[in-house]
Amino acid sequence: MTIATLSKEIEALSLAIEESQKSSEKTVAKVHQDLILSAKNLVHYLLLRSKDLRYLQDELSELGLSSLRTGEGYVLSNLKTVSRILYQLANEVGFKETSTGVGFQASRALLIKNTNKLFGGSSEVYKTRIMVTMPKEAAKDYQMIVQMALKGMEVARINLGKDDKSTWKAIVKNIKKAEKITGQSITIYMDLAGPKIRSVFYNKKGEAISTKKSIPVQVGERLVLSKNKVPTKKSVFSNSGQQKSAAIIGVTLSQVIDDVQIGETILFDDGMIHAKVIKKNKDAVTLEIQQCFKPKLGNQKGINLPTTKLNLPALTPYDLAVLPYACKHAQIIGYSFVKNSQDVALLYSKLKALYADDIGVVFKIENQEAFDNFPDILLAGMQRKAIGVMIARGDLAVEIGFERISEVQKELLWLCEAAHIPVIWATQVLETLAKKGIPTRAEISDAAQGARAECVMLNKGPHIVEAIRVLRNILNKMDAHVSKKKDSLRALSIAKDFVERGLA
Repeated sequence: MTIATLSKEIEALSLAIEESQKSSEKTVAKVHQDLILSAKNLVHYLLLRSKDLRYLQDELSELGLSSLRTGEGYVLSNLKTVSRILYQLANEVGFKETSTGVGFQASRALLIKNTNKLFGGSSEVYKTRIMVTMPKEAAKDYQMIVQMALKGMEVARINLGKDDKSTWKAIVKNIKKAEKITGQSITIYMDLAGPKIRSVFYNKKGEAISTKKSIPVQVGERLVLSKNKVPTKKSVFSNSGQQKSAAIIGVTLSQVIDDVQIGETILFDDGMIHAKVIKKNKDAVTLEIQQCFKPKLGNQKGINLPTTKLNLPALTPYDLAVLPYACKHAQIIGYSFVKNSQDVALLYSKLKALYADDIGVVFKIENQEAFDNFPDILLAGMQRKAIGVMIARGDLAVEIGFERISEVQKELLWLCEAAHIPVIWATQVLETLAKKGIPTRAEISDAAQGARAECVMLNKGPHIVEAIRVLRNILNKMDAHVSKKKDSLRALSIAKDFVERGLA
C-alpha cells in the first residue's frame, strides 16, 4: 500500500467515525458535564474497534507510526495526527485541520482527574492505588489498619455481604483512628452483596446450616437443586455402583430454579463442579454432573449459571436495607452483579432518594451479561461524575471460561481507558503471599500487570501487611515502566455489537 493510499484510508476512517457519532448524541448528552468529552471518545473508540484494523496498523508500523495501538484515550486526535503525518510523508497538500476533541495530554489529565474524584487526592501524577479488604479483626485492632496504611494501602474495602453493622461500625471507627495516627487519608469503599447465588444445606427442621458441611459428588451422578427447604442428603448408590437416589441441596435464591432451562449449565464452587440440567419442575431441577475437579460439594459454595438469562434484581432487599448505612459512612459504593443500564438507573434512583449525590460508584463486572452490555453500563454510569469499574476476575472467569479471562480483562481495560474511567484490578492478587507468607512467581507477574489499572485490590490474609508492602514496591517500579498497553487492533465483538444495535 502506498503512503498516499494509506493516508486516504486513515482520513476516510476518521471521517466515518465523525459521521457515525451523530447517532449517539442523545446518549452522550445525558452524561455528567464533566464526562462529556470522555463519553464522546468512548463512542469514537467503539466505532474504531468495530472494524479490523490490523492491516492498517501493520502498514503504519512499517513507517514508524504505531500509535493506533495506544490511542484509546484520544481516538480522533490520534487519527488526525497520523493522517497529517502521512500527508507530509507523501508530499501532498490539502490536509484540513479540524477540531478533534481530546488529545494525548488531555486524555491522561482526564484519567488522573477522574481517578482522584473517585479515590480522593489531588495528585497530577499517575499512581496506582492499593485497596485492601478489611478482615473482621480490624474491628478490634486499629494498629492493623495503621500498619496497612503505612505500607501503602489507600482504600479500605468493607464487604457488606459479611459480618454485621456493629462490626462495620467498629472497622470504620478504627479507620478514622488510623488516619489520625498516620496522617494519611484512607478512602472507605463498601461493597453491596448483590444477588449472590450459593448452595444451602438444610437440617431436618428446614433450617439453613451455617457450618462447613459437604456431600460427596462424582461425574455422572444426578443431583437435585430444590426451592424447598428440605433436609440435605447425599446420593445413595447400590453395591454395584448404580445410583438409587439423588442428593438434594438448596439454593439461596430460588428464582434461579424458574429461570434455568433444560440443557443449560450450572457451575458450583468457582467452577470446580460442572453440571447440566436434565429435568425441571416448578420446585426443583435435576442435574447431571459432567465434570468434577473436587470430590465434594460444600455448603455455602458459589453457584454460577453462565448460559442462563437470570431475572434477578441487581439490588436485593438486603442491599436496599444497608444502602443508607453505606451512603453515610463510605466514599465509594461497589455495585455487585450489575448486568445492564437498567440496573445502573435503579441504583442511581435509590442514591438520589438518599441525597447521596457525591458518593462514588464502582461497577463490578463479574458475569457474561455485564460484559456483553459493558458499553451501555459505562455510558449510563457516566451520568455521575465519580465512577469506576472493578474487573472481578473470580466470578467473571467462571462465567466466561478461564481461557477467555485474559482477553476479556484487556477489553475492559481498553474501554475504560477510552472513557477515562479508573479501573480496579481484583481477585486473587498476591493471594498466596497474603495467606501463606510467600508468593508464587505467577502472582508477581499478575501483580505487575495490575499497574495497567488505577487500583489493585488485595484480599485479607494473615500476611496481608507484607503483601501490601510487596505490591506497593511492584507498582512503584511498574508505574515508571508501564503506561497502559500496546496491542494489535483486531475488531472487538463487544464494539461491533454496540455499533450494530445503532447506538453509535
